[in-house]
Amino acid sequence: MTPRRLLEPRAALMKPRRTTERHILSKFTKDTGMAGPPGTASATEKTVLADARALTAPHESPSFAELGVIDDIVRALNEQGIERTFAIQELTLPLALAGEDLIGQARTGMGKTFGFGVPLLHRVVTGSAPLDGTPRALVVVPTRELCIQVTKDLTAAGRYLSAGANGSTRKLSVSAIYGGRPYEEQTSALSAGVDVVVGTPGRLLDLANQKYLKLDGISIVVLDEADEMLDLGFLPDIEKILSRVPDARQTMLFSATMPGPIITLARTFLTQPTHVRAEETDSSAVHDRTRQFVYRAHALDKLELVSKVLQARERGAAMVFTRTKRQADQLSRDLEQRGFAVCAIHGDLGQGAREKALRSFRSGRANVLVATDVAARGIDIDDVTHVVNFHCPDDENTYVHRVGRTGRAGRTGIAVTLVDWEDLERWKHISQTLDLKIDAPVETYSTSDHLFKDLDIPDDASGRVSVPPRSDAPPQTEDVKTSDEKKRTTSRRRRTRGARRDDDTPGGTNATSDTASTSPETPSTPSSPDGPKRRRTRTRGRKPAMEGGSDGAPSAAKKGAPENASAE
Repeated sequence: MTPRRLLEPRAALMKPRRTTERHILSKFTKDTGMAGPPGTASATEKTVLADARALTAPHESPSFAELGVIDDIVRALNEQGIERTFAIQELTLPLALAGEDLIGQARTGMGKTFGFGVPLLHRVVTGSAPLDGTPRALVVVPTRELCIQVTKDLTAAGRYLSAGANGSTRKLSVSAIYGGRPYEEQTSALSAGVDVVVGTPGRLLDLANQKYLKLDGISIVVLDEADEMLDLGFLPDIEKILSRVPDARQTMLFSATMPGPIITLARTFLTQPTHVRAEETDSSAVHDRTRQFVYRAHALDKLELVSKVLQARERGAAMVFTRTKRQADQLSRDLEQRGFAVCAIHGDLGQGAREKALRSFRSGRANVLVATDVAARGIDIDDVTHVVNFHCPDDENTYVHRVGRTGRAGRTGIAVTLVDWEDLERWKHISQTLDLKIDAPVETYSTSDHLFKDLDIPDDASGRVSVPPRSDAPPQTEDVKTSDEKKRTTSRRRRTRGARRDDDTPGGTNATSDTASTSPETPSTPSSPDGPKRRRTRTRGRKPAMEGGSDGAPSAAKKGAPENASAE
């Protein structure tokens, strides 16, 4: 299918009017008056709106089994303590299990992964096509971290599922394909047979071009975090991938926000999609359980202020966002010097270092993660209690994604945003767009009383939580010893190789030159185990005088003591 750019649809489609009815779903149909995408029967599109307040009313969400999910998946979910659905899952599962195209819109941390993952696994194993090792489902994600997380979740949910063809049986295979890792392990996995592929656009397209990834058997496509892929510039790659998969497929698109290009993408490649939203309006884009504080802070006081915030009572895992990679690296070093257990993740780190930092954060060895927006996308950690915006986000979408790292899965959270004086207009735009009603942040310093009161910071909290680690430099006595040992080793090496210039020893070149005009009775430098600056190689005429050194040690001559100036 050749992608075709369409006019951007109006907000009437993606932002349906607020419903006041006290029931779970409010369905209505609206004609946009625009031509539909290729393959669609009409321009009519359905929108399913879930009133968030109605879903939290006296209403028990159904279980996965009640929605028709097969027993093997239900069993695997129950073992993880997952029995009942979240709002986005409750809305998407009936549509996705029926094979319909859909657009799922919900805030970060609302359970979108299982919203598409459970029906994907269900349809893959119950489909009519035999699972012969050719990929049947494709999940496209924006970042490596999200790729790993989604693969982990799908593998856990499908642990009891089996696949096979021609009488053979094996476990359902889910493979992660992303950049920063060797090609060999990924191509080997694809050659061995994969049923579900989760990957980032660049590496997926690369392996498809090399004929390692076969897309002609794909029957289900999922675009996860589509707005983030747009921000990262992956939209052209996504269009190329979608143009290579069969037209007869189910396509699901999930996103926290719906900017114009994503709407156009959905209208181009989805067939009469049902738009499912698990919130009322964009003003609800941030979790209701997340308390938001915005302070106007001075740049020179931010480090001290953040150090106080990180000492708040009941503070668990925390994420601190910076604008650039260099700022993330510097802030993590500063916080570490102040005694915090901190790790950093940003684009300059290799994939191995990024995974190591995430493992440290997930395991609790580090409870503060400093990150840039791009690197932090896809990090799925439910117990983050605090999010700190060290710099004002660039726009409302960035703010939503950052703050969405806390208050996940029904938990409470706290979001703190520090706004510089020059960013006040930018923040005002964000506040007005999201209807936060915090257009004018209060001026705040690390000693402000309202800071301690708002965030429940102990009165005796200081800028440090412990003595910072000592520097790598050893004590002075060890320095002298190490230097002497190094010079002795270097001198012995030079003696075995003939005359060489040594600029490291005291005296430099002048001391060596003076040796040429010095008599045996008046040596230029005392003989010592360290040896001279320069070894004279003319030793055939005679032996050097034993009494030439100041210590008179005969061993100095045997070890290559300096020859006298009268060697010639």
